[in-house]
Amino acid sequence: MDNKKSQSQGLSAKRKRRIQHVLRSYIYLTPTILGLLIFSAGAVVFSFIISFTQWEIVLPPRWVGFENYDQLFRDSLFWKILGNTLYYTAVYVPVSVIAAVPLAILINQKVKGITFFRTIYFLPVVSAGVAVAMVWSWMYNPSFGVINYLLDTLFGIQGPRWLSDLNWAMPSVILMGVWRDIGSYMMIYLAGLQGIPEELYEAARIDGANWWDQFRTITIPMLSPTTFFVLVMAIIGSFQVFEATYIMTQGGPSYVTTTLSFWIFQNAIQWFHMGYGAALAYILFAIILTVTLIQFRFQSRWVFYR
Repeated sequence: MDNKKSQSQGLSAKRKRRIQHVLRSYIYLTPTILGLLIFSAGAVVFSFIISFTQWEIVLPPRWVGFENYDQLFRDSLFWKILGNTLYYTAVYVPVSVIAAVPLAILINQKVKGITFFRTIYFLPVVSAGVAVAMVWSWMYNPSFGVINYLLDTLFGIQGPRWLSDLNWAMPSVILMGVWRDIGSYMMIYLAGLQGIPEELYEAARIDGANWWDQFRTITIPMLSPTTFFVLVMAIIGSFQVFEATYIMTQGGPSYVTTTLSFWIFQNAIQWFHMGYGAALAYILFAIILTVTLIQFRFQSRWVFYR
C-alpha cells in the first residue's frame, strides 16, 4: 500500500514538474507570441478589413464592401500590370532554375580553390538589393554604362536605352534579378547534389553510361525534390519583385515594368489609397496561394523522394 502511494506521489511530482516546465517555456515565448499576434496576424486581419473600405489615411475609413475589388477587376491598368508580373515570372523562373543546375554541378567539382568560386557566385545574394539595383542601373546607362561601352568597343553595336526602352526595360530588370538570385538557387542545388550517393554514378559508369545518361537518369530524378523547392521559392519571389522596379525604373516607361508589388506600394504608400492597395495585396496573395497549391497538387507526378 505504501509502495503504491509513493509511486503515485512520484508520478504526481513528475507531472507537476512537466507542467511547470511547459508554463515556463510559454512565459519565455510570450514576447515572441505577442509580437506575432499583434504585428503579423493582427496586421493580416486589419489589412483584410481595410480592403473593404475607402481609406485615405487623413480621413476616417468608409465601408464600401467589394467596391475596391470590383474597381480592380474593371481597371485595364490592373490587367496590364498583372501581365507584366506574369511575364517577369515566366522568364525569370525557368532561366534562374535552369542556369542554376550547371553552375551547381561546376562548383561541386573537387578541385583546388573551388571554395573561392562558390563565394564569388554567392556574393550577389548577400549584397543589399538596393545596392545591386543601383549598380545595374549605372551599368545600363546609355551614355556611360559599361554594357553599351562593351557593345560598342567589342562589336561596334550601339546599345539601346535599356531602362527607358519599351522593348528592353523588362528584360533588363529580369536579367538583373536572375544575376542577383541565381547564387541562392545554385547553393540549394549544390546541397542536393552532395546528397546523391556516389555509388549510383559508379554503378552507371560500370554499365557504360556516359555523362549525359548519368545526368538524365540519375542527377535530374534525384534532384527533383530540390527542383520542386526551388521552383516554389522562385515563383513566390518573382511575384513579389519590388526593389528592382522601384530603384531602376519606377515602373516605367509607360508601366511596362510595373509589377503587382510595386503597384500595391504606389497605391497604398505613395497615393494613400489604403483600401485599394489592401485589395491588390489580397489579390496577389490569392494568386501566389493558387499557384503554390497547384504545384503541390502535381508534385507527385514528377518529384521522386528516395
